Amino acid sequence: MIERAPSAAVAFWLFAFVALANFGNFYVYDSIGPVADLLQRDRGFSDTQIGWLNAVYNLPNIVLVLVGGWLVDRQGAARVLVATGAICLAGALLTALGPGFEAMTAGRLLFGIGAETFNVATLAAIVKHFSGPHLALALGGSIALGRAGAFAVDLSPTWAADAYAQGWQPPLLIAAAFALLSFATAVGYAWLDRGRDEARGAAECVALHDPLRFGRPFWFLLALGTLWYATLIAFRSTFSIKYFQHAHGLSLDTAGAYNAAVYLAALFATPIFGWLCDRLGRFAPFLAFGALLLPLSFAAMAFGGMPLWIGTALIGVSFSLVPAVLWPLVARLVPAERLGTALALLSVAMNAGTAGANLAAGALNDAFGAGAAHPAGYAPMMLFFLACGAVAAAFAVALWLTAGRRRHEAARATP
Repeated sequence: MIERAPSAAVAFWLFAFVALANFGNFYVYDSIGPVADLLQRDRGFSDTQIGWLNAVYNLPNIVLVLVGGWLVDRQGAARVLVATGAICLAGALLTALGPGFEAMTAGRLLFGIGAETFNVATLAAIVKHFSGPHLALALGGSIALGRAGAFAVDLSPTWAADAYAQGWQPPLLIAAAFALLSFATAVGYAWLDRGRDEARGAAECVALHDPLRFGRPFWFLLALGTLWYATLIAFRSTFSIKYFQHAHGLSLDTAGAYNAAVYLAALFATPIFGWLCDRLGRFAPFLAFGALLLPLSFAAMAFGGMPLWIGTALIGVSFSLVPAVLWPLVARLVPAERLGTALALLSVAMNAGTAGANLAAGALNDAFGAGAAHPAGYAPMMLFFLACGAVAAAFAVALWLTAGRRRHEAARATP
């Protein structure tokens, strides 16, 4: 997977194309959250149906992203980026133009079929060209710039106020335009990477038993990543804006701004944390600290009687720190020629967890009558997210105790 190093100019454009592709992909995924209240008012969708619009994104990837990871290992990141970028664009268009819930769900399903493999390919592309002492910084920078797309969609009720004033559909058409940007930059990356992304031979194909050789630290990392991402994404991308509107009395644009603050923090802090990890080599304790902040954030927002900004600030730090450590740590724990498979396996678990968390949160809200007229109905959902985050933090500590300390002690003992 790791080829000859590109020149500085080529490396810059490779990085820029991957980051812009991430930007568009993140924008489309998070585009449901800001229109959730509009879908409920204008189309009569229940919270369970709104949860389905993001859960159905994850469901096919419980299986298909493993195939995607195999394709990245076998065919190379560039080819997979272009193919999945086209699928994502088709899904975004169907979501925006679909006449009813079933068509919108089909669009989100199609987008999900492409998007998670697309994400695996972007990570593999960065590792391919930037593997070495600056890997965490490069991955952190790419993730942060991609998250600028989610930051933009959270602020879209402000900068695209006219679109939201017309109802649920114009904002989703804007999301489709960003899907087009994502596809175009994927094509740009493939063009620039031509001749570098050679397919793997049959001798290098992934064996079915390979994942069993990844070792116990990888499985702790997988459990942590599944619970942490499921908790944060299901809340932040689906229900947070509604929760801020109904439980804290915020307007749509103010709620979007609070949600955007999470990504604004990550935009700057993720590459900084990646640089610190590259410099200090203390990946496991950073990961444990970042994971612990997530359940604390839900406790602060729902049960601590604290100002809302404290909870969202804690989410922002956690959202900056955990991905800056988790993805480079995968590259450290598994062989480079199996990186696509490892990333895909992690994505399988994350998608299963996120789908389940979306459906569980939506069902809890409906069961307890959560809404503007009954804000207390959101308490079971918040308690559910708090519990999932706490278990994720426990796995982070287990990873630190089983792998992180021993690696650090071995490094110090080396003459």
